[in-house]
Amino acid sequence: MLTSVYLARLIGPVMLTVGIGLLVRPAAYRAAADELAKSSALIVLSGLLMMPAGLAILLSHRVIGGDWRMLITLIGLALFVVGAWRIVAPDWAAGVARHLIVREGTLKIAAAIWLILGAILTIAGYWPQSPTP
Repeated sequence: MLTSVYLARLIGPVMLTVGIGLLVRPAAYRAAADELAKSSALIVLSGLLMMPAGLAILLSHRVIGGDWRMLITLIGLALFVVGAWRIVAPDWAAGVARHLIVREGTLKIAAAIWLILGAILTIAGYWPQSPTP
């Protein structure tokens, strides 16, 4: 449980901040995503950062169940898979990114997802916890 709370406190506020950024500065995020999609080197580098981060989460936190802690495991799995995909097929990842960037509602949907997950993890991590044995 302590690992879950620690990871929720670490990941939750970051996700909330990104979600807020996507809402208040969508043009900046669209421009950053466009620049990323143009650079295979940046796509590979982002994969090299994402994959070990996801693996670290999976190695320390494999909770499968019906509560908020499973979100952390799923985030770790997503980071691992997307990171590996970016390393193995950066050109394909760039094509998908370019396809999503031009769609009108993409950033709003992304903002909603980041905000919801960030809020759940932040509340779960920082809300007063009952002592666990």
